[in-house]
Amino acid sequence: MKESVVSAKKPIKTVIGPIHPALKEPIKFIFEIDGEKVIKVDLAPGHNHRGLEWMATRRNAVQTLYVSERICGICSISHSIAYCRAIEQAADIEVPVRADYLRTIFAEMERIHSHLLWAGVAALELGFDTLFYKAWEVREDLMDLLEYLTGNRVNYGVLQIGGVRRDITPDQHARINKSLLNYTILFDELYDMFLEDTVLRMRCRDTGVLTPEDALKLCTVGPVIRASGIATDVRQDFPYCAYGDLDIKAITPEALAGEVHGDVFDRIIVRLLEVKQSIEIIQQSMKKMPIGPLTNFPKLMVLLNHIKQAEGEGIGRHEAPRGEVFHYIRLAANQESPLVWKVKASTYSNAMSWVKMLEGEQIADIPIIVASVDPCISCTDRVAMVDKGRTSIFTQDDLRRLSRKKTERIRQGLK
Repeated sequence: MKESVVSAKKPIKTVIGPIHPALKEPIKFIFEIDGEKVIKVDLAPGHNHRGLEWMATRRNAVQTLYVSERICGICSISHSIAYCRAIEQAADIEVPVRADYLRTIFAEMERIHSHLLWAGVAALELGFDTLFYKAWEVREDLMDLLEYLTGNRVNYGVLQIGGVRRDITPDQHARINKSLLNYTILFDELYDMFLEDTVLRMRCRDTGVLTPEDALKLCTVGPVIRASGIATDVRQDFPYCAYGDLDIKAITPEALAGEVHGDVFDRIIVRLLEVKQSIEIIQQSMKKMPIGPLTNFPKLMVLLNHIKQAEGEGIGRHEAPRGEVFHYIRLAANQESPLVWKVKASTYSNAMSWVKMLEGEQIADIPIIVASVDPCISCTDRVAMVDKGRTSIFTQDDLRRLSRKKTERIRQGLK
C-alpha cells in the first residue's frame, strides 16, 4: 500500500554514510529527496581497503584459506569453499566424494543461520520486535549445532584444500536429525509469522521493486535476482560439491505466491523457502553421503609441496546465502603463496540494484529496502540532509523510527 507524499518546493540532497564496514567496505548513499519521496540515488563505495588479497601474497596457500574465512563472518564457509575450489582447479587437486558431501552440509547449515539472521534484522527494521527475537531464537540452535560439529560458531576452520578437516561421526547424526526436525516444525511457525501477517504484507508488497529486466541488466545474484523471477542458482546451473547428486532447484516467488512482484515481500518469500530447501538438502546429504577419506593429502607438508609445484589459474564459485561468491587464483611454480588472489563477494554484484529499488520510494522505506539485499555493511550510522546550506542530522534511530511509524500507520488503518 502506497501512501501519498507531500512534495517540497525543491529537492534536497541527502547523504547516508560513509559508514563503518560490518564485513567489507563502508558505502555512501547520496539521495535527492522531494518531500518524503526519493527522486535520485547514487552510490559511493570503496572507502576502505582491508588488504586481504595483498596478505595472500605473503602467506602460503593454506594460511590464506583462514584469511578467506574472514572476508565475511556470516558467509565464512562460502568464501573458504570458493577459495579451496579455485586452488584445487589451479593445482589439479581432486576432492574425495565424502568431503564434497560434508562441504555441502556445512554450507547449507550456514545458509539457514544467515537467512534467519537476515529475517530478524528485517523484522527489527519494520518494527516487529517479537518476530526479530523469534527468528534469532530459532537461529541460535543452528549456531549451537555448528559449534558442536566444527568447534566454532563463526569462522569454522573445518575446510582444507583438497577436502575437509573434520568428519561427521555416526554418534553426531542423532543431534543433527533432532535439530532438523525442530527446524521443520519451527519453519511452519516462522512461515505464518512472516508471510501470513497482513500488516507485514502491506508494508513490504510493491516496495523496493526490481524488475526481471533490471535484475539481469545489473547482474544481480542470489535471493535478489531470484525474487525478481529469474531462476538462477550456481548450485543448479553449475553443480559442484555434492549438489550434482541432489535435487536442487532455484526458488522464485511463484513457488508460493504464483506471481512475481520483485519487491521486498518476494525477497522474504525466497529466503524463507530457501531455509526449508536447505533442511531438505542436508537430510538428502546425510542419507547419500558415502564412506571414504576426508582428504587426498593427510599430511600438510605434502599438500604444500604439491601446491608449490603447481602453476596455473583457477576459479571457485559458490552460491553463498547472499548470492554467488567468485574467487580467482593464479599460482606460480616454486612459490607457496598465491601469485594473485581476487575475490568478488555477492554484495558487489547486488549493490547497484539499490538505485532501481530506492527511486520513487519514501524515506521511511530506505532501511528495509537496503536491508532486503542483505548487504555485508553495517546499519546506517547517520543521515545528513542539506537544504540551502542548512544541515540537519538524522541518526540511525531516527531512520528506524520513520520506518516503524509507517508500519504503525498501516496497522492502525486496519482497525
